[in-house]
Amino acid sequence: MPGVSARGLSLEERRQLAVNLTRVLSLYRSILDAYIIEFFTDNLWGTLPCSWQEALDGLNPPQLATQLLGMPGEGEVVRYRSVWPLTLLALKSTACALAFTRTPKFQAPSEFRKNPSQSSRLKAPFRKHVRPKKQHEIRRLGELVKKLSDLTGCTQVVDVGSGQGHLSRFMSLGLGLKVKSIEGDQRLVERAQHLDQELLQTLGKEEKRNPQVSPSPKPLHILGALSGSKVLSTREGTQRTDPSCSLRWHGDSTQTSQLPCPFLPPQVVQMHSHRSPHHVARWVDPRTLCEEVLLPLETSPQGEARLLLTGLHACGDLSVALLRHFSSCPEVVALASVGCCYMKLSDPGGYPLSQWVAALPGYELSYRLREGACHALEEYAERLQKAGPGLRTHCYRAALETVIRHVQPKLRRPGVQGIPRVHELKIEEYVQRGLQRVGLEPQLPLNLAALQAHQAQENRVVAFFSLALLLAPLVETLILLDRLLFLQEQGFHSELLPIFSPQLSPRNLVLVATKRPLGQAFSVLETEDAAAL
Repeated sequence: MPGVSARGLSLEERRQLAVNLTRVLSLYRSILDAYIIEFFTDNLWGTLPCSWQEALDGLNPPQLATQLLGMPGEGEVVRYRSVWPLTLLALKSTACALAFTRTPKFQAPSEFRKNPSQSSRLKAPFRKHVRPKKQHEIRRLGELVKKLSDLTGCTQVVDVGSGQGHLSRFMSLGLGLKVKSIEGDQRLVERAQHLDQELLQTLGKEEKRNPQVSPSPKPLHILGALSGSKVLSTREGTQRTDPSCSLRWHGDSTQTSQLPCPFLPPQVVQMHSHRSPHHVARWVDPRTLCEEVLLPLETSPQGEARLLLTGLHACGDLSVALLRHFSSCPEVVALASVGCCYMKLSDPGGYPLSQWVAALPGYELSYRLREGACHALEEYAERLQKAGPGLRTHCYRAALETVIRHVQPKLRRPGVQGIPRVHELKIEEYVQRGLQRVGLEPQLPLNLAALQAHQAQENRVVAFFSLALLLAPLVETLILLDRLLFLQEQGFHSELLPIFSPQLSPRNLVLVATKRPLGQAFSVLETEDAAAL
């Protein structure tokens, strides 16, 4: 899907884009704020202009993917069955023109052509226990972090919200970086340590077959968490008070044997002894700078640490916390963050961050708008092209809502636990199971004719949801643009790059920030390495 490239926009261009986005989102807020499960109860179809209803009514799913979302199937020619109203065409064009492009410069992920579950760009040990989506993500982000680390002279990478440590392991044992990983969930930290040991055993076997390769450092897993709800008042180069941070370190000092990384040339992999993981059993509050977390793994020959913070799909306020620590800690010289779960951002505190966006009329983004920004446009367009029966789920759920409101008027939008194999159920069967899941009598007499009338409007439900999905990237663009402006207002240098295939990883824009300009060297970050790692 075409869009505007975030790369290289001037400050004035970024500001104007923010103005345009807030205007457009205010104009179509009623579509974005709507809940699709209230399609029938709130007559959402009736809220659309009559000319839009005439243009969209009767379009089948593949036609919606091609004509509305602008994503035709392979070899398909876009043909409109009627003349669309200019207002609808303007909406479509504006949505495409103002959203940040999510198309990477590299080709589609050819790494999965031979085997859809195994990336040909990763060696087998790094694929173990890792799904294809994550394989693609850790390889692409890891390569970018390695290049950014080299460009900025970083001495250590800190992976925040590291989960099971897949990215940390790849950066450390695959790319030769010194890595500290921070995770707030004790179970995930223990799992990461277990997987570390598995990989080290594999590397030990490889070392016996290839003893000439130098060893690389093992990730240091830290148990801790960052939240981003409050503003840090300090900035790089200004005097700051070192707050008391009562963190407890746990772990032993036992050194594991030195094992090599056989997947890179010896000159790429640094020689460091393996270290046992240390854990910080405490949350890290970004309102205060926790020096223990920022401490280097070892003293740099230059005498000072230069840290690079990264987070792969840092959820909600976690991505904001990364920004706060980057902007407030002189030792953090670079940032590579991929955000997600925008609906979990604190309000206020998580958005807006920049003074510019905060001063614009209509800048507010409700929970519903931020939640919609997390949907996968490309994945849904593919589902539309296939026109599978799974598309009826939204229609069934909207019909269920009418029955719930009839039985219990005050019960609105209750959570319905996943009903398996919805596409194989008749609508009345789905409603009965849904009633049981929300605590209502499943054997209530149902108006079968009304339910079937709702089911007959399935394509309208899909069309309305597609409209909202068309606008959703504008919300994500505004959130990420606000972060760029926040950093630029403080004198830092930042860009957004699409580094993942959007079909595999919808949240594919990485925010890259540095304390000093990279100039033309920045273009190196957009390239893809040729060899497997």
